[in-house]
Amino acid sequence: MNAGRTARDRARAELTQEIKDAARRQLAAEGAERLSLRAVSRELGMVSSALYRYFPSRDDLLTALIIDAYDALGVEAEKVGASGQDPRAAWIAVCHAVRDWAKSHQHEYTLIYGSPIAGYQAPQTTIQPASRVAIMLLGLLAKADGEGVLDPGEARECSGVLAEQVKTLEELAPGVPVKVLTRTMVAWTQLFGMISFELYGQLVGTMDPADAFFADTVEQMADFVGLREPAVN
Repeated sequence: MNAGRTARDRARAELTQEIKDAARRQLAAEGAERLSLRAVSRELGMVSSALYRYFPSRDDLLTALIIDAYDALGVEAEKVGASGQDPRAAWIAVCHAVRDWAKSHQHEYTLIYGSPIAGYQAPQTTIQPASRVAIMLLGLLAKADGEGVLDPGEARECSGVLAEQVKTLEELAPGVPVKVLTRTMVAWTQLFGMISFELYGQLVGTMDPADAFFADTVEQMADFVGLREPAVN
């Protein structure tokens, strides 16, 4: 009986993957707004009622694709960030890894960082996968702080509403100065802003190709958040 259940589980996992792969092809061809369970079922030669046993609604399928995309990006960031480099070098490497993934998976990037999908409300289950890159970067800041190579210089202190908002980051990077965390949000939005500008053609005629611009800006953002080069013995 165990072997039978394992075989059924394998078959279900394989078909679930086929459904998601077909949905990704539809995303590439039609965009998230036009994702259709019926169209996916037609491509796979399934009756729509059978597909609904795997994904009861379009939103359930969208959520699965969104979680997969966040997790795939998170894996790349974590792999690079945990490679044993010093915190500054690791931070810069993570930023490049995010860009490389986005360029190789533009439709998935658009799904998670593009325009909101009309009528879709992301559930709580997307929060943890969506946080993986941020947690990796905040962990590098905490490591830099512990190693004495985090110095934001004359960074301004925040107060009021902004100070309250930044408290959510303090839980993820205990000990890191609040003014560093504020600058981290600036760097975070800069990172994805640059990537989005590049992917959606906003740099054509100026910083295109964007390799040098991206590399220089990532270095500047590392300076901005206070990541210093380790001392050479």
